[in-house]
Amino acid sequence: MAQLVGALSFLVNIYMMIIFVRIMLTWFSWTSNSGLMDILGRITDPYLNWFRRFSFLRMGTLDLSPVAALGVLSLVNRILRSLALYGHITVGIILAMILQLAWGIVSFILGFLIIVLILRLICHLTRQSTYGTFWRIVDSIAQPVLYRINRILFKDRIGNYTNGLIISILSMGIVYLILRLVVSFLSGILARLPF
Repeated sequence: MAQLVGALSFLVNIYMMIIFVRIMLTWFSWTSNSGLMDILGRITDPYLNWFRRFSFLRMGTLDLSPVAALGVLSLVNRILRSLALYGHITVGIILAMILQLAWGIVSFILGFLIIVLILRLICHLTRQSTYGTFWRIVDSIAQPVLYRINRILFKDRIGNYTNGLIISILSMGIVYLILRLVVSFLSGILARLPF
Protein backbone atom coordinates (compact mmCIF):
# COMPACT_ATOMS: atom_id res chain seq x y z
CA MET A 1 0.00 0.00 0.00
CA ALA A 2 2.82 2.42 0.91
CA GLN A 3 4.45 1.80 -2.50
CA LEU A 4 1.22 2.60 -4.35
CA VAL A 5 0.72 5.81 -2.37
CA GLY A 6 4.39 6.71 -2.94
CA ALA A 7 3.93 6.15 -6.69
CA LEU A 8 0.84 8.40 -6.69
CA SER A 9 2.82 11.07 -4.86
CA PHE A 10 5.54 10.79 -7.52
CA LEU A 11 2.96 11.20 -10.31
CA VAL A 12 1.47 14.26 -8.62
CA ASN A 13 5.00 15.70 -8.39
CA ILE A 14 5.56 15.12 -12.12
CA TYR A 15 2.21 16.76 -12.96
CA MET A 16 3.13 19.76 -10.82
CA MET A 17 6.39 20.12 -12.75
CA ILE A 18 4.54 19.92 -16.09
CA ILE A 19 2.13 22.66 -14.94
CA PHE A 20 5.06 24.79 -13.79
CA VAL A 21 6.80 24.41 -17.17
CA ARG A 22 3.53 25.29 -18.95
CA ILE A 23 3.13 28.43 -16.85
CA MET A 24 6.73 29.51 -17.39
CA LEU A 25 6.52 29.01 -21.16
CA THR A 26 3.44 31.27 -21.41
CA TRP A 27 5.67 34.18 -20.44
CA PHE A 28 7.53 33.92 -23.76
CA SER A 29 5.74 34.92 -26.95
CA TRP A 30 7.87 32.68 -29.17
CA THR A 31 6.40 29.56 -27.52
CA SER A 32 2.72 30.45 -28.03
CA ASN A 33 2.36 28.65 -31.38
CA SER A 34 4.66 25.71 -30.71
CA GLY A 35 3.66 22.06 -30.71
CA LEU A 36 5.07 21.70 -27.20
CA MET A 37 2.62 24.30 -25.89
CA ASP A 38 -0.26 22.43 -27.54
CA ILE A 39 0.75 19.18 -25.88
CA LEU A 40 1.30 20.82 -22.49
CA GLY A 41 -2.00 22.69 -22.87
CA ARG A 42 -3.93 19.46 -23.49
CA ILE A 43 -2.36 17.92 -20.39
CA THR A 44 -2.68 20.88 -17.99
CA ASP A 45 -5.47 23.18 -19.18
CA PRO A 46 -8.43 21.05 -18.03
CA TYR A 47 -7.09 21.20 -14.47
CA LEU A 48 -5.99 24.86 -14.64
CA ASN A 49 -9.29 25.97 -16.22
CA TRP A 50 -11.17 24.69 -13.18
CA PHE A 51 -9.33 27.29 -11.06
CA ARG A 52 -9.57 30.06 -13.68
CA ARG A 53 -13.34 30.23 -13.22
CA PHE A 54 -12.93 31.76 -9.74
CA SER A 55 -12.87 35.54 -10.19
CA PHE A 56 -11.35 36.21 -6.75
CA LEU A 57 -8.13 34.63 -8.01
CA ARG A 58 -7.67 37.51 -10.47
CA MET A 59 -6.47 40.95 -9.37
CA GLY A 60 -6.34 43.27 -12.34
CA THR A 61 -3.88 41.80 -14.82
CA LEU A 62 -2.58 39.30 -12.27
CA ASP A 63 -4.01 35.76 -12.48
CA LEU A 64 -3.37 33.73 -9.33
CA SER A 65 -5.33 30.65 -10.44
CA PRO A 66 -2.12 28.72 -11.33
CA VAL A 67 -0.81 29.41 -7.80
CA ALA A 68 -4.03 28.01 -6.30
CA ALA A 69 -3.91 25.02 -8.67
CA LEU A 70 -0.32 24.22 -7.69
CA GLY A 71 -1.20 24.77 -4.02
CA VAL A 72 -3.96 22.15 -4.14
CA LEU A 73 -1.65 19.67 -5.85
CA SER A 74 0.97 20.40 -3.22
CA LEU A 75 -1.56 19.63 -0.48
CA VAL A 76 -2.54 16.35 -2.17
CA ASN A 77 1.15 15.48 -2.53
CA ARG A 78 1.85 16.19 1.16
CA ILE A 79 -1.09 14.01 2.22
CA LEU A 80 0.10 11.18 -0.04
CA ARG A 81 3.68 11.46 1.27
CA SER A 82 2.46 11.36 4.87
CA LEU A 83 0.40 8.27 4.11
CA ALA A 84 3.37 6.61 2.40
CA LEU A 85 5.73 7.40 5.29
CA TYR A 86 3.51 6.74 8.31
CA GLY A 87 0.78 4.48 6.95
CA HIS A 88 -1.96 6.66 8.40
CA ILE A 89 -3.03 10.26 8.63
CA THR A 90 -5.37 12.06 11.01
CA VAL A 91 -8.02 14.66 10.32
CA GLY A 92 -6.00 17.07 12.45
CA ILE A 93 -2.95 16.64 10.24
CA ILE A 94 -5.06 17.19 7.12
CA LEU A 95 -6.57 20.33 8.67
CA ALA A 96 -3.08 21.57 9.58
CA MET A 97 -1.94 20.96 6.00
CA ILE A 98 -4.97 22.81 4.60
CA LEU A 99 -4.27 25.73 6.94
CA GLN A 100 -0.62 25.78 5.84
CA LEU A 101 -1.70 25.64 2.18
CA ALA A 102 -4.04 28.59 2.70
CA TRP A 103 -1.26 30.44 4.50
CA GLY A 104 1.13 29.67 1.66
CA ILE A 105 -1.22 31.29 -0.84
CA VAL A 106 -1.98 34.27 1.43
CA SER A 107 1.71 34.79 2.28
CA PHE A 108 2.61 34.70 -1.41
CA ILE A 109 -0.02 37.34 -2.19
CA LEU A 110 1.00 39.52 0.77
CA GLY A 111 4.69 39.22 -0.09
CA PHE A 112 3.99 40.05 -3.72
CA LEU A 113 1.91 43.10 -2.78
CA ILE A 114 4.58 44.32 -0.36
CA ILE A 115 7.19 44.05 -3.12
CA VAL A 116 4.93 45.94 -5.54
CA LEU A 117 4.38 48.70 -2.98
CA ILE A 118 8.12 48.91 -2.26
CA LEU A 119 8.81 49.22 -6.00
CA ARG A 120 6.20 51.98 -6.23
CA LEU A 121 7.74 53.78 -3.26
CA ILE A 122 11.24 53.61 -4.77
CA CYS A 123 9.88 54.90 -8.08
CA HIS A 124 8.06 57.74 -6.32
CA LEU A 125 11.05 58.75 -4.18
CA THR A 126 13.47 58.69 -7.12
CA ARG A 127 10.95 60.51 -9.34
CA GLN A 128 11.17 57.88 -12.08
CA SER A 129 8.91 58.14 -15.10
CA THR A 130 5.85 55.93 -14.64
CA TYR A 131 4.63 55.99 -18.24
CA GLY A 132 6.07 52.63 -19.22
CA THR A 133 4.12 49.39 -19.41
CA PHE A 134 5.85 47.95 -16.35
CA TRP A 135 4.87 50.90 -14.16
CA ARG A 136 1.29 50.83 -15.43
CA ILE A 137 1.07 47.20 -14.32
CA VAL A 138 2.65 48.07 -10.96
CA ASP A 139 0.16 50.93 -10.51
CA SER A 140 -2.81 48.77 -11.51
CA ILE A 141 -1.87 46.41 -8.66
CA ALA A 142 -0.69 49.00 -6.12
CA GLN A 143 -3.49 51.57 -6.37
CA PRO A 144 -6.39 49.35 -5.21
CA VAL A 145 -4.27 48.10 -2.30
CA LEU A 146 -3.26 51.63 -1.31
CA TYR A 147 -6.84 52.82 -1.55
CA ARG A 148 -8.21 50.05 0.67
CA ILE A 149 -5.51 50.31 3.32
CA ASN A 150 -5.74 54.10 3.46
CA ARG A 151 -9.55 53.90 3.70
CA ILE A 152 -9.22 51.56 6.68
CA LEU A 153 -6.52 53.55 8.45
CA PHE A 154 -7.38 57.14 7.58
CA LYS A 155 -11.15 56.95 6.89
CA ASP A 156 -12.08 59.95 4.73
CA ARG A 157 -8.95 62.04 5.31
CA ILE A 158 -6.64 62.59 2.37
CA GLY A 159 -3.03 61.88 3.26
CA ASN A 160 0.40 62.30 1.77
CA TYR A 161 1.12 59.74 -0.99
CA THR A 162 4.60 58.90 0.34
CA ASN A 163 3.29 58.42 3.88
CA GLY A 164 0.44 56.30 2.51
CA LEU A 165 2.91 54.02 0.73
CA ILE A 166 5.16 53.68 3.79
CA ILE A 167 2.25 53.04 6.17
CA SER A 168 0.74 50.51 3.74
CA ILE A 169 4.04 48.61 3.49
CA LEU A 170 4.51 48.61 7.27
CA SER A 171 0.91 47.60 8.01
CA MET A 172 1.05 44.74 5.49
CA GLY A 173 4.36 43.61 6.98
CA ILE A 174 2.84 43.59 10.47
CA VAL A 175 -0.21 41.67 9.23
CA TYR A 176 2.14 39.18 7.54
CA LEU A 177 4.09 38.57 10.76
CA ILE A 178 0.97 38.26 12.93
CA LEU A 179 -0.70 35.84 10.52
CA ARG A 180 2.49 33.79 10.32
CA LEU A 181 2.57 33.39 14.10
CA VAL A 182 -1.15 32.57 14.31
CA VAL A 183 -0.96 29.98 11.52
CA SER A 184 2.10 28.37 13.09
CA PHE A 185 0.35 28.16 16.47
CA LEU A 186 -2.93 26.83 15.06
CA SER A 187 -1.32 24.26 12.77
CA GLY A 188 0.66 22.90 15.74
CA ILE A 189 -2.57 22.49 17.70
CA LEU A 190 -4.38 20.89 14.73
CA ALA A 191 -1.54 18.45 14.01
CA ARG A 192 -1.71 17.14 17.59
CA LEU A 193 -5.43 16.34 17.43
CA PRO A 194 -5.89 12.64 18.16
CA PHE A 195 -8.48 11.97 15.45
